Amino acid sequence: MNKTDWPDELNLFEYFHGETMAYGLFEDRFGNIRRLFTVAIKGTVSGDQLTLEEDFFYENGELENRTWVIERGQNAVYSGTAGDVLGRAEGQQSKARFTWRYDMLLNISGRQHQIKFDDWMFLMPNNVLLNRAIVKKFGIKLGTVFISFSKDTKI
Repeated sequence: MNKTDWPDELNLFEYFHGETMAYGLFEDRFGNIRRLFTVAIKGTVSGDQLTLEEDFFYENGELENRTWVIERGQNAVYSGTAGDVLGRAEGQQSKARFTWRYDMLLNISGRQHQIKFDDWMFLMPNNVLLNRAIVKKFGIKLGTVFISFSKDTKI
């Protein structure tokens, strides 16, 4: 592998158009792995709008669905909504990196909690997209979500 194998730019709409698989885990602030999951994603693009239909499959058999609607603005700025996202998510793309910040309402132990996500995505060689999200509540780090996206695996 050499320098030319590294991607120069992430085109979010192009990357997520069609089928994408993701593999992830949630690690608490003490380093304990709390959840493992996969996500089957179907993306459709219409002009400056990307719709992502996400089906989460957790190791304990739990299923979860989320639909994101992401809009591309000027100067590589993005915004988006989903059913459990409070307000709008705000994103910025720079070269092969994408940052994404939002507040989400999550069910934890049967109660709804407002949680802050600070996502950083990095496009790697071979069309692998890595995501690291710091998860906080009241400014206190709860843990980190790690996700690897792949375009080569069929849903």
